[in-house]
Amino acid sequence: MTFGYGLIGLIVVIAAYLIYVYNALVNNKNLVAEGWSGIDVQLRRRADLIPNLIETVKGYASHEDKLFRDIAELRAKSIGGGTVAEQSAIGQAMSGALGRLFAIAEAYPELKADANFRDLQDKLSAIEDEIQLSRRYYNGAVRNLNNMIQSFPSNFVANYFKFTAAEFFEIGDAAAREVPKVDFKTR
Repeated sequence: MTFGYGLIGLIVVIAAYLIYVYNALVNNKNLVAEGWSGIDVQLRRRADLIPNLIETVKGYASHEDKLFRDIAELRAKSIGGGTVAEQSAIGQAMSGALGRLFAIAEAYPELKADANFRDLQDKLSAIEDEIQLSRRYYNGAVRNLNNMIQSFPSNFVANYFKFTAAEFFEIGDAAAREVPKVDFKTR
């Protein structure tokens, strides 16, 4: 009789553990989805701001049509969605294009003095900060989910219920990952 109670107790403990692991996996999967939603919201905010920024710069630098077209194309791709890797690559390209746009603005003192341009630039800077925070949150959620999926013994539950590892939001440009070289030699 004692053996029977012990066996029933063991089955209850195993069942409780399986329920706990399954619920933790679902929770982490939902946190990853929430994190991606946060990135998506910030990317949309940036995409909505870009037409105003371009129109402001166009008034001063109308000869930069190729850059304006490139930014418009990247904006359309960003709004179109895609996988994490695709959005990461588009985001990297967008940051580079916007950097070129601001470099152009440096050549036009009257544009730099324009209150509307400065306001748009400040808003874009704030949105870029929010995108960075959203990426960190998303990558943390991905890390937690992937750890559960790959760790023993929760990996058995994850495999049985077909949970898959999520993809990190990474910098696609290898040059952007490199540590800058600083030369401390005095001349």
